[in-house]
Amino acid sequence: MYANKLPPVSKRYLQDPWDYRRNYQLHRTKVSFALPVVDTKGTSKPVHMQRNLKKQQLQDERRATIERDNLLLASSLARIEASRGLLDHKNQYQPMSLNADKRRAELLLVSRQNLNIYQRITARQSEYRRQLWMSDWEKAEKRRVNISRYPQGPKQKSNRKLKFAGVEENEETTH
Repeated sequence: MYANKLPPVSKRYLQDPWDYRRNYQLHRTKVSFALPVVDTKGTSKPVHMQRNLKKQQLQDERRATIERDNLLLASSLARIEASRGLLDHKNQYQPMSLNADKRRAELLLVSRQNLNIYQRITARQSEYRRQLWMSDWEKAEKRRVNISRYPQGPKQKSNRKLKFAGVEENEETTH
């Protein structure tokens, strides 16, 4: 009935609040049907960035690791269940050293060097003359016996003569 015009009123002051409400409702309907003037959608991502292949690969690897670990746990649980409560306390692995090969090679090298040194020592003739040492020892023993005051060992005779107060005696005394 009254499209754009306000209805006739008898009292202008009474009609103002109703007019205000009607104008506000008209404004809200226009705003709801209004189209934007500025494009605020932004740019679209390139196809290779929409689908992050590296992230998907990492997730697949993680999922595979988790599945493998789950299978290992399930198999050990099945083995425990099959053992019917028996204690399995044996280690299934051999302790390994990171430098065992190097140490073994060094040990072999030192063993070979020691063997070479041993062979050189045993193949070499002695530079010591045992016969000369023995003859020197016998001479030293004779000198010691000759210069000693008292006889060494049981009843040794000496050719030395001792002089006591003008009397000569042979040293043939037994102690």
